[in-house]
Amino acid sequence: MMLLREQDGTHRLLPIYIGSPEASAIHYALEGVQPPRPLTHDLFLDTLNQLGADVSKVVVTEMRDRTYYAEVHLTTADGDKVISSRPSDAVALAVRCHAPLFATEALMDAEAQDPPPEPEADAAEIIDEFKDFIDSVSPEDFGA
Repeated sequence: MMLLREQDGTHRLLPIYIGSPEASAIHYALEGVQPPRPLTHDLFLDTLNQLGADVSKVVVTEMRDRTYYAEVHLTTADGDKVISSRPSDAVALAVRCHAPLFATEALMDAEAQDPPPEPEADAAEIIDEFKDFIDSVSPEDFGA
């Protein structure tokens, strides 16, 4: 599952199920893994660059029949172009070229989920647990 998080506002979450190969492609890019030969997304990005096109942004646009859709926005010498894409492929490209990633407001309103509430740590409870630890610990617990 790819989980996109809203940067502003309530930080809503947009979960999108993707396949293992797509998840690996995104993961490799996020981790900075340099394969010995270009993977499919690297090849496509290299091709775009050789043709003088740059990925300006990626937009996850809608869900139709339980399938998400995205667009890859390109800047070219002939003007701006938009290519329809699977969200996973669009994100794999965006991560590789550091292009911004967006989701439409309508999609977020329809499909996003509120984030889980942050657990509230009670300071007194944390202090009590620490005191219990201190009271029960001995030098032997740390070995020689």
